[in-house]
Amino acid sequence: MTVQQRDAEAEVEAEINDASTVVENHKLERTPLPKLQLAIVFLIQFAEPVTATVIYPFINQFVRETGITGGDETKTGYYAGIVESLFFFTETATVFGWGWLSDILGRRPVLLLGPLGLSLSMLGFGFSTTYWPLFYFRASQGFFNGNIGVSKSVMAEPWNQDLLQVQITDETNIGDAYALAPLNWSLGVTIGPMLGGILSNAADRWPELFGKSEFIRSHPYFLPSASAAFIAFVSFAISAIALKETLPRNVLRDSWGHLIKKLNRPSNDESTALLAETDPVTYGTAASLETAPPTLKHEPRPPISELLVPTYLYTILNYGLFAFVDMGMSALIPLVYSTPIEYGGLGMDPFQIGTIMATVGMSSGILSALFLGPVLRRYGPNRVFKVGLYSFFITYTALPMANMFARRAGGIDWRVISMIVLQFSAGFMFSPCYASMGILVVQNAPSKQLLGAANGAAQMITSGSRAFAPAIASSLFSLTMARNLLGGYMVYYIFLTLSVGLIFVSHLLPTPPRRA
Repeated sequence: MTVQQRDAEAEVEAEINDASTVVENHKLERTPLPKLQLAIVFLIQFAEPVTATVIYPFINQFVRETGITGGDETKTGYYAGIVESLFFFTETATVFGWGWLSDILGRRPVLLLGPLGLSLSMLGFGFSTTYWPLFYFRASQGFFNGNIGVSKSVMAEPWNQDLLQVQITDETNIGDAYALAPLNWSLGVTIGPMLGGILSNAADRWPELFGKSEFIRSHPYFLPSASAAFIAFVSFAISAIALKETLPRNVLRDSWGHLIKKLNRPSNDESTALLAETDPVTYGTAASLETAPPTLKHEPRPPISELLVPTYLYTILNYGLFAFVDMGMSALIPLVYSTPIEYGGLGMDPFQIGTIMATVGMSSGILSALFLGPVLRRYGPNRVFKVGLYSFFITYTALPMANMFARRAGGIDWRVISMIVLQFSAGFMFSPCYASMGILVVQNAPSKQLLGAANGAAQMITSGSRAFAPAIASSLFSLTMARNLLGGYMVYYIFLTLSVGLIFVSHLLPTPPRRA
């Protein structure tokens, strides 16, 4: 080989290395998130936790005052529990339908209808004075919140330049967008009960301001309901002005019609005149725009039955089991904290419980917003989800151990506090698991044209868990303590067993292909 040949080969190799470096840098370059559109989507999502939890501080008293219990205090929890759970039952029943409808009508109209109907339902709830209107308006709140899965479809709509599509995320920044969702939820479940507690019975709380209002006195829970309705209506108003459509067919229709109107508008501008006089067969004329619409390159919308593929079914199976185990834990924690020590709890008062849970919830949301995006980019949602599942072992072990230490000490000592800290430290992994599953649902949806239905089905699973898991976990706790099953700790053994099963099921999740 001559010197010239070696030099030529070295030059070619250097060019290849440079090209590889450019490609690698391009892979690492992240698309900036569209802040306005993402903020609007989060504002719509924010209405769900606020309206779901705003009634918690006053619902028991509200039910008593309706007279449905007939003065029997033992029935209060029964009727109040029905109202609380009804929200999630109707959300579960309708969320898939909303997602399917958004695949047909578009994301924007479905998303706008949700917060508008929700604001009216909350106002109706506040106007109610008897039990059955509470029942119906609470059901309608869950109905209109069923569109929450559509907002997740908007966040993950696939890009198609030929269809002039508006995109919020792509594969380089979807983790950053989903990392903000836990913070949004944490804010909602913090602000909702706060509004419900502060604004209820306003005439008695602030007599100088509301004491003379007969309406506020006869409707003591109108103000917290109206505040939640106001938040929902603000999200509707802002979305009606600024939210863009992301469904490809609708984007194409709206963009093309707007362009035709703009080009056909009469004008004395020279460029318009030149455009109007251009030969009709050439590109860029108003005539050609009217007669030659762009070619649609997307296939007809597939049937919903295409969702019944193993990769997607395994994904929502994991989502459902995870949500059930997590929601069971979420119900057990305040129950254990409030239950007397001799009955398996820790004997805390409501102020202590609220302070701990609010602090941990906000901390978890902030940490997810700051660090979850880089973690998802580096390790991928599949691995983050599987690692997060092991935190269930810590949580379901720390709770009974905290009670054991409290029994020995006769109260809360440093060992009990250490178990609480350990439990909530492990709990920081639950938010990353939800974000990971949201991304996996998008990645494993068999058709991007069924993205609304795919997210709707996944949201239906989680909403069902919110409706059933708390009641099951609470009932198991009561049964365990009443009959002293397995030393009073049977409920923890059951959920630990479910956690082991979830870890095995997680191995069925499809592994995303490695990029070249």
